[in-house]
Amino acid sequence: MSARRGQPLTAEEIYAAVLRLVDAGGVEGLSMRKLAAELDVNPMSLYHHVENKDALVRGACATVASRLRLPPDDGAPWQEQTRALARAYRSIAQSHPSLWSYVNRHPALVEDEGGMWEVFNRILVAAGVPADELPRVRTVLYTFVSGFLSAETDGLLGELGGAEDFDAAFEGAVDLIVAGLEARYS
Repeated sequence: MSARRGQPLTAEEIYAAVLRLVDAGGVEGLSMRKLAAELDVNPMSLYHHVENKDALVRGACATVASRLRLPPDDGAPWQEQTRALARAYRSIAQSHPSLWSYVNRHPALVEDEGGMWEVFNRILVAAGVPADELPRVRTVLYTFVSGFLSAETDGLLGELGGAEDFDAAFEGAVDLIVAGLEARYS
């Protein structure tokens, strides 16, 4: 507990502050000292809650992932679920572009136990993708969507093809994914 604060830190408070700092200055600008100043605590007190900066980033990713609206296994057509999953993933890039870009370049920071990858696999199986092809198809589609989101978050879409309406361009990209899966596996 900090004498300045008068109450103990919570994980929610720490990761909310991490997200504010990363959104404002990128992951590269995040430090234990800046976080401590943001929370009005001694920097050493943070080490009672987290091991290092990587742990802060992992915790921020887990916080964002916990807010992700993944499509439920409710019997909806796989095409709808594919669109919902793509939109949910895009929402991360839109709401926290600096964090998304950093994690996209450092994927080992994210551990997805039962989250997005499990839902992605379920949808691909429903689309007819054979089990032995799941890793390859998942990687190809993830790379395709991540490439789009990288171009969008880096401001390159307009330069690359004059895409003025990013939402329409994204929906068109997802339509291509759905059509490709239908053509190949249906």
